[in-house]
Amino acid sequence: MVTKLMLITKRAKEDRKCKFNNLMHLLDASGLKECFFMLKKNKAAGIDEVTAQDYSKDLEKNLEMLTEKMKAMSYRPLPVRRAYIPKANGKKRPLGIPALEDKIVQMGFARILEAIYEVDFRDYSYGFRRGRNCHQALARLDNRIMRRPVNYVIDADIKGFFDNVNHDWMKRCIEERVSDRKFIRYIQRFLKSGVMEAGKYIKTVKGTPQGGVVSPILANIYLHYVLDLWFENEIKVKSRGSAEMVRYADDFVICVQYRKETEQILEAVGRRLRKFGLELSEEKTRIIEFGRKAQEDSRSRGNKPGTFNFLGFTHYCTRTRSGKFKVARKTEKKRYARGLKKIATWLKINRSQLELKEIWNRVSSMLSGHFRYFGVSDNFKTLNRFHNEVERTLYKWLNRRSQKKSFDWDKFCIYLKCFPLPKPKIYHSLYNYAF
Repeated sequence: MVTKLMLITKRAKEDRKCKFNNLMHLLDASGLKECFFMLKKNKAAGIDEVTAQDYSKDLEKNLEMLTEKMKAMSYRPLPVRRAYIPKANGKKRPLGIPALEDKIVQMGFARILEAIYEVDFRDYSYGFRRGRNCHQALARLDNRIMRRPVNYVIDADIKGFFDNVNHDWMKRCIEERVSDRKFIRYIQRFLKSGVMEAGKYIKTVKGTPQGGVVSPILANIYLHYVLDLWFENEIKVKSRGSAEMVRYADDFVICVQYRKETEQILEAVGRRLRKFGLELSEEKTRIIEFGRKAQEDSRSRGNKPGTFNFLGFTHYCTRTRSGKFKVARKTEKKRYARGLKKIATWLKINRSQLELKEIWNRVSSMLSGHFRYFGVSDNFKTLNRFHNEVERTLYKWLNRRSQKKSFDWDKFCIYLKCFPLPKPKIYHSLYNYAF
């Protein structure tokens, strides 16, 4: 299947108007077997409660039966199981957990769509793409603000994007590159498979469930046509000044030179999204005066230029040691507090259940994971503060394992010297990326 996908990608790159037909033959038993082994095996089961271990006991037979059903168009995805995870603002984010067999088929569709569309996606799109990540998006944003005449930033967020994707528009987006009717019908079946919540079936007329294997690539295809191409052809080309966008999934930032154009662009983006059944989040979308000129104007007024949050970082204007303008970033307050709360909550629950060595290893692992994401240029001070607070939190909860204290502070410091926690480190230098 890998070789065939490479040939599809080559053809898609050579002919940008090519529409692909006869794609379903790629999803034979051997192709689906590849997809099965690509799935993460420790994920939650769907409504049928079948796990990867259960399915693998008779894998060949199960995949042959699945292939036959798909050929006869009798395969129908099961409704996804609804689950919720807490958000930073206290609300809950809905997730849709597909059945295992549906995950296998979705993986196949996702691989095919990725092979076709990856060559079309724009450079400023970073979310859910192979070989691209958050830190590259942050580096590009830094590059554009530092090297373009940027004076204003539109910090935008699409309200409930995954819950409001229009199925008819999604079909039309896919038809731009795919003419295989069976392939498209199966995509529609996934979108309309419904949700099981508290034992009740809920019909889905719009949206693509977060948690589905195929959902990320579908989201990118939708926003590619709805936002990216439109911005490139209607906004960037026609703007009098500089206009640059960086997008990570449904979270995007637009950097603009002139105030009047900034307001016009924000209004145009709102109209564009409404046409496709989407809308901007009022509480998360705003215009910020930001950049070299904003810093100079703020200093003359005796205040500081605005800041904005993107991908878990607060971006702000500062100066280098030589006095030149510079964009810097630090961990967003909500993400900082969430990271501390996660460690403190885990310690509170597990402090008496596990041995000290196990507790130490788990806290070290969580601390290391935090540093690996937030360890970017200019953020060392915040990382160091986080490290110190984790040490104090660890000291607090280890002394509540019983009525008798486990440590005094001096003994705790000696233990830290013998078994040190991970130290703050800059893992991602945003100035080393080339664009």
